[in-house]
Parts: sequence; structure tokens; C-alpha cells
Amino acid sequence: MEVEAILAGLIPSWSSVVLLSCYLGYLAVAGSVLPGKIVPGALLSDGSRLHYRCNGLASLLLLVALLEIGIYMKLMSAMVIADKGLELLSVTFIFSLFEAIACFLLALKIFHLSELVSLVLYAAGLKSRCQSSSLKPHVTGDFIHDWWFGVQLNPHFLGIDLKFFFVRAGMMGWLLINLSLLAKNYEAGTANLSVILYQLFCTLYVLDYFFYEEFMTSTWDIIAEKLGFMLVFGDLVFIPFTFSIQALPLFIEPFQGWWLLKNKVELTKAAAVANCLVFLVGYRVFRGANKQKHIFKKDPKAPLWGKPPKVIGGKLLASGYWGIARHCNYLGDLLLALSFSLPCGISSAIPYFYPTYLLILLIWRERRDEARCSQKYKEIWAEYCQLVPWRILPYVY
Repeated sequence: MEVEAILAGLIPSWSSVVLLSCYLGYLAVAGSVLPGKIVPGALLSDGSRLHYRCNGLASLLLLVALLEIGIYMKLMSAMVIADKGLELLSVTFIFSLFEAIACFLLALKIFHLSELVSLVLYAAGLKSRCQSSSLKPHVTGDFIHDWWFGVQLNPHFLGIDLKFFFVRAGMMGWLLINLSLLAKNYEAGTANLSVILYQLFCTLYVLDYFFYEEFMTSTWDIIAEKLGFMLVFGDLVFIPFTFSIQALPLFIEPFQGWWLLKNKVELTKAAAVANCLVFLVGYRVFRGANKQKHIFKKDPKAPLWGKPPKVIGGKLLASGYWGIARHCNYLGDLLLALSFSLPCGISSAIPYFYPTYLLILLIWRERRDEARCSQKYKEIWAEYCQLVPWRILPYVY
């Protein structure tokens, strides 16, 4: 009976579809009309450059304010996302499924969106006649490969940069899930120190992301990854639902339910202080490394740590964090992910799914980035590797 209840909860309802649609619709409108800093993107191979309206923080704050008004006026519940967690996970997952499953779900008359998005991206990329490096289709002939990784670098729809839009939706969705869970914790009387630390770290991380949203324009995802199923699924499903794995609905006994809601963890003062140190060190490395890279790309002569930057071949930064280890920003990201899980204690491996997954993902991405940089910069990259031999973790890897 319990399994049947879980399966019943996974069936998307029209209310969950409407909730997701309103959320994405709001982001599309807010992202287009709210004021924001116009930031030039990376220089593309054909000499062109995209520009991004970085108003994510304004969009987020306005959305939270509107939700607060709706809750105050009793038009909605603060716990609506937590209460519809399974349905929202299901409908968002369906939004990202592959064609065969989509056809099966359509045959059962279950609403499906994400695969349609992926197929439209694939079809639009194939038919695109635009020869700019941002929109020119790059087709290998392997359907699975092209559909998974995408064929266009920065596809647009109705003036919206879809790649920038999807990652914004995922990051905001993560925060909204957590805020709804916090309301659930408060109602259940389980909002102890571990819950507060988890919520605090995640909230600071998301707010920081949108405060420095312009730095996103120089990241791997924006400048190198084409938009296909991998990024659509990663942004809309993986970011909000696995970044909050500590509070996700887990379907395997004895962890069924919301983890921090159902599993009370009492942290010692020493554990809480250690957790805060992991977060602060991770944040310092993550934000510092990304900020240095972004500043260098905008102004290669800007000083780092009070000194002129060391540059190899006029292209590669080899000082600051980037003189300690290649891709050291990944180390900061891993420490932050670990800090989100540490409030859950060590009684279960389940809350550590996200940092474990991220470790595997970033090692894989680091190897892909190494291969791309080696091909792009050739002897300059070899010189950089000799000067900075460590990868991600200084003096170890």
C-alpha cells in the first residue's frame, strides 16, 4: 500500500503542471522586462558577442515578495511546494525525458514538456540557417549524441537566451523548494540548528549566485556547452531536486519522507563550527577563483591579490587561485556541496549524494575541459600545465 501511495504521488496533477508553467512564465516575463545590468558575453569564434540582461536577483526578490503577499492573503500555502514535492519532481522530470518515454506518456495522455523542448532545440538547430558561431548548428550525424549534447551553443526563443534562462530557473527553484521545506520544518517543530545551517548555507549560495550573475557569462556552460537534453535536464531537474537532496522525498525505507524533516540531527557546537568553516573556505575559493577568472577576461592587466597577473602567452592566467591549481574553482564548489550535507550528520550516506555526484561530474568535466584547452591553446596550455601541475586539489591531484 505504501508503494502504491508513492506511485500515486508521482502522477503529475494539473495543479502541478500549472504551478510549473506559471513559474517558468514568470521568469520569462521578469527576465525580459525587469531592469538589469547588460553584460557582454565571451567573444565567440566568429568575432561576435552576445549580451545578457543580469536581473536574476531582482527577479528572485520580486518573486519571493509576490509569494509572501499570496501567502499573507491566504491565496496559497507556504508549504505548497513541499506538499506537491513528488508531483513537481515528476512533472519536471517528464519535462526532460527522452523521446521513447515521451511517446509512451503521450499515449497515456500524461502531459509532457521537456522532451518537446529538447526535440525542438534539436530540430531548430538542424534547420538553423544562421552562421554565427552561437547559432550555427554543429551536427555529428549521431542523433543520440547531438540530442544529448545539443547542436547550438546559445539558442534563443522569443528573444530569451534559453541556456541562461534554464539555469536561472533551476537555481531559483532550488531556493523555493528549500523555503517551502523550512515552512514545513517550522510547522513540524523540527527547525533545529542543523536545519538552520543547511537553509542558511543554501540561501547564501543562491543569493550570491544572483548577486554575481554576470560571472555566469564566462563559465564553461555558457561559453562551451551546447544546449541539449543534458543541460535542460541538469538545469530544470538536477539543480533544484538533487541540490536539495538533504530535503528531497526519498523513496527507500527507512528514509521515506523529507530527510531533515523526518530525521532530526543534533549537531554539537564543534560540528557546527567545523561545518561553518567548510562553507566559508569553500565559498572563498569558489567565489574568489571565479571572480579572478571573470576579471581577467574583462581586463587582463587587472591586479590579483595586489600584484600584476602572471599571464602565459597573453591568454592564460597563471596567478592568484589559478596559479595554485587548474580548475581550483571546482574545489570550492565541492567544499560548498559538502557543507550543505554536513548538517545532516553522518548517520546516512543519502544526504551526501549531491557532493558525491558533483565530485564525479567535475572530474569528468575537468578532463573534458583539459582536452578542449589543450586543443585550443596547444603549446601555451602545455607551458601552463608545467607551471601549474595540480588539478582541482593542490599538491594532491
